[in-house]
Amino acid sequence: MSVTSEASTTWEGGLSTGSGNVVLASSHQGPLPVDWRARSEGSTSVTTPEELIAAAHSSCFSMALSHALDGNGTPPTRIEATASVTFVPGTGITGSHLNVNATVPGLSADDFARLADEAKAGCPVSAALAGIDITLEATLA
Repeated sequence: MSVTSEASTTWEGGLSTGSGNVVLASSHQGPLPVDWRARSEGSTSVTTPEELIAAAHSSCFSMALSHALDGNGTPPTRIEATASVTFVPGTGITGSHLNVNATVPGLSADDFARLADEAKAGCPVSAALAGIDITLEATLA
């Protein structure tokens, strides 16, 4: 069975002076405001395509890691993952850095690092981002 997720954006105006709203249609979330200024300069109140990619990457990676840990017989108590996606105006998206801290009873730090690296490689969003550098910091709580 396949699942198709959908989001839409309405944009008004030119790139530098215009703005838009993103609606996550599948989950009925939003609208989330977007604009070029937030994307090129940063913002604490307006989202960016890169923030949305970071949300997708951190959640996908968490699921992949949880699956790998379950398969190892060491299910996690908690996984906290952050993805930091970098955008350079004129260049584009240059990387995604995953930072994960997890509580996994009975697992060594070496095994955790190996499983986290495998989850990074096996995460479908990582595969979709194959054209950029993806780095990982993984620590056990």
